[in-house]
Amino acid sequence: MYGIDNYPKNYHASGIGLVNLAALGYSKNEVSDDAPSKPKSGLYPSLPYPSSESVGGMPYVVKQTAQAQNASYQAGSMGMPQPQATPYPSAGLYPNLPAMPLPYPSTPLAPIPSASPYPSATPYPSATPYPNARPYPSAAPYPSGLPSLPYPSAGGMGMPGMPMPYAPLPTSPAPQSIYPSMPAPSAPEASAPSPEEEPSVGIQELQFTSVKVPENQNMFWMGRKASTTRQKSVQGTDFATLRESCVSNGTMFEDPDFPANDASLMFSRRPDRYIEWLRPGDIVDDPQFFVEGYSRFDVQQGELGDCWLLAAAANLTQDSKLFFRVIPPDQDFQENYAGIFHFKFWQYGKWVEVVIDDRLPTYHGELIYMHSTEKNEFWSALLEKAYAKLHGSYEALKGGTTCEAMEDFTGGVTEWYDIKEAPPNLFSIMTKAAERGSMMGCSLEPDPHVLEAETREGLIRGHAYSITKVCLLDISTPNRQGKLPMIRMRNPWGNEAEWSGPWSDSSPEWRFIPEHQKEEIGLNFDRDGEFWMSFQDFLNHFDRVEICNMSPDSLTENQQQNSRRKWEMSMFEGEWTSGVTAGGCRNFLETFWHNPQYIISLEDPDEEDDDGKCTVIVALMQKNRRSKRNVGIDCLTIGFAIYHLTDRDMQVKPQGLNFFKYRASVARSPHFINTREVCARFKLPPGHYLIIPSTFDPNEEGEFIIRVFSETMNNMEENDDAVGFGETDDRIAPALPPPTPKEEDDPQRIALKRLFDSVAGSDEEVDWQELKRILDHSMRDVMVGTDGFSKDAVRSMVAMLDKDRSGRLGFDEFEALLTDIAKWRAVFKLYDTRRSGTIDGFHLRGALNSAGYHLNNRLLNALAHRYGSREGKVPFDDFLMCAIKVKTFIEMFRERDTDNSDTAFFNLDDWLEHTIYS
Repeated sequence: MYGIDNYPKNYHASGIGLVNLAALGYSKNEVSDDAPSKPKSGLYPSLPYPSSESVGGMPYVVKQTAQAQNASYQAGSMGMPQPQATPYPSAGLYPNLPAMPLPYPSTPLAPIPSASPYPSATPYPSATPYPNARPYPSAAPYPSGLPSLPYPSAGGMGMPGMPMPYAPLPTSPAPQSIYPSMPAPSAPEASAPSPEEEPSVGIQELQFTSVKVPENQNMFWMGRKASTTRQKSVQGTDFATLRESCVSNGTMFEDPDFPANDASLMFSRRPDRYIEWLRPGDIVDDPQFFVEGYSRFDVQQGELGDCWLLAAAANLTQDSKLFFRVIPPDQDFQENYAGIFHFKFWQYGKWVEVVIDDRLPTYHGELIYMHSTEKNEFWSALLEKAYAKLHGSYEALKGGTTCEAMEDFTGGVTEWYDIKEAPPNLFSIMTKAAERGSMMGCSLEPDPHVLEAETREGLIRGHAYSITKVCLLDISTPNRQGKLPMIRMRNPWGNEAEWSGPWSDSSPEWRFIPEHQKEEIGLNFDRDGEFWMSFQDFLNHFDRVEICNMSPDSLTENQQQNSRRKWEMSMFEGEWTSGVTAGGCRNFLETFWHNPQYIISLEDPDEEDDDGKCTVIVALMQKNRRSKRNVGIDCLTIGFAIYHLTDRDMQVKPQGLNFFKYRASVARSPHFINTREVCARFKLPPGHYLIIPSTFDPNEEGEFIIRVFSETMNNMEENDDAVGFGETDDRIAPALPPPTPKEEDDPQRIALKRLFDSVAGSDEEVDWQELKRILDHSMRDVMVGTDGFSKDAVRSMVAMLDKDRSGRLGFDEFEALLTDIAKWRAVFKLYDTRRSGTIDGFHLRGALNSAGYHLNNRLLNALAHRYGSREGKVPFDDFLMCAIKVKTFIEMFRERDTDNSDTAFFNLDDWLEHTIYS
């Protein structure tokens, strides 16, 4: 149907997000039938800069011929093709990157057993969830023929007639596969929609690509950070308490978490000269926090390569509400001065407060880092110190991205545009962003051979600039009159390093601008680093522009009322855990569906959108990676994919492998990249969409937050299982012993009681040691390569059924325990397809579901951290512990939830008693 040429950048929105028009059901891209041209490019790099041949900047999408169809289910046609273009643009922010081959081969899908995509007999094809594995046999995976007694007897270990809850392990060899085959779900799934009902069914999914940007090719990357031990957030009450204590004691505050020493300056080496830490009162006679207010000219760069931070700080001064949120005004060098200051930064969905002392690094009595034009003004120098403390050291601020600092100052979400491939309405986007109070910055590509190389027109390569105004100016020349799009920007150096081309300071072009308009825009020709450019020169000379959109809580009431766009925001926190929820991108089909899943429901199109579409910005941010760079841990390569959901799909939580096997994503991030945040803007029809955030490779651990911004109301929820009991898997029934009759003269019960009496002794109860003797012998076929059960595991088994807290089990409790263990052992053998004595961590959810327990991702992650191995495997005794813990705590909760309200009350004594003993 549609090929790779029909997966263009979404120029309707931002030039960033990729939208699969075929999967959305469009045969043409909303253009007339007399389209004169076709798109010329593939998935990535993006399409060339739009020409007049396209409508509204969106290239045409034309249906391909039958020979080019790729949605067929015939064998061999389901493999994902390699993209025809290099995975990174040849002209972009990061120059001279070689064409990188995809590190992983395409993942072929299992051929469908019949000609039709969905056989009538079953809702999905009968292939197992892991495509290269054999379908699970109809017979039980282990011999199902059980003796008449509930637990077949087995001698040994000096125990008379010790029963085994299971038939012995078969001797057939384990199947070999890259990923262990997982049994097909026992419950039938809802019937799959037809391609007419859901256009993404049968559309070829395209290979996902990744881009890793080397730090040495982009000076805007955050430098390495020192240690996480100094990244402490002090609450405002602590700041007030500390200051009051210092004032009352007559002492000056000294920060123990960020001391005045070389380790706070840099971590990779020692300073090349003696740096003296001085308080502002030791530097000047009359230190002030603010001198005649604050402005963008108070931000001057020092020796540190943090122009990106200064560019954001200069933008911050233009909005008083944002400014005083980051820099609280309740501090100065006069009233209650005790050498202590505090600042607030947005970190991963929360505002944190950072408390510092006012000792600043100097050389020969002069500040060496950020400073103000006024020698006795210190808010900017102290702001930089607080940000350095947040990240571990001043050296950690060497190199970074303006968008990162803008987000930390506002809590907004940042989009960036490659100007050479920008949408044709970029000026309109920037104008509306300015009206919304958005912060903006821009930069030039760095010269790989010369640090901060200067162009002929006076611009600095590899340098971040603030955009301080976007507007249309009236122009009147002898030949024409009209309006000229203009940009005002500022070099954080705050000196004569300015643009020297047309419309620069004292340029003759300014004579064509009316005097009243010069006054309105505050035009001056000071050598202060600020200058004007025409928008066309801006497009010709800059390479990247960043726009930080304010979140709803970043805007004042007046701004929200006056804004043409009011962003609605939803946010969730999540985690990728190796072997459980870190499934990698769609290239790894077998594990992709294990990633966290989120549903976003878009109900109403944008007010001003004639096409009935909804503007959506999806931002995926990984947490706390930069603080670990000192131990060699860098940012993960992350991205996301978006799928359309039908009403029937909304009933499935979470979506399983078959959903992704036969559906194509309708949108995705343009690539997976190793930056703190991946953000993309889309225009999508109203409906329900499934967002899958992931790392590029499986088993890469990390925490993240995902935010969704839309112009109209959106409803976002996690697409995850509800916690509780469920049905036991029918497939393990043949391996379970039949229910034990309660009649006293029943032979099965007599045999079991005889075993119990032989172990329990005269007290007619078994303790954990006696139970361990039984289990170590009877479970030796699944306890591969171990010395038996641990003491903790056996004690937990006793505690699970020991209602009177005696530490012992009577016969009825012993019988119930063996029944549970029989079920868990059958489940374990069902999923231990390699007969290794372990199950794959990715199978933990399925195994617990088969045992009748439903858990969400947070609980699965916790179990994996507690009981999983480094290799992502779960041995039998640890699986038993997982099942025991889950069963015990659900039952404990249910006992207290007497009205089925999902609420239980425990006082502290109750909770400690239950949890300690379990």
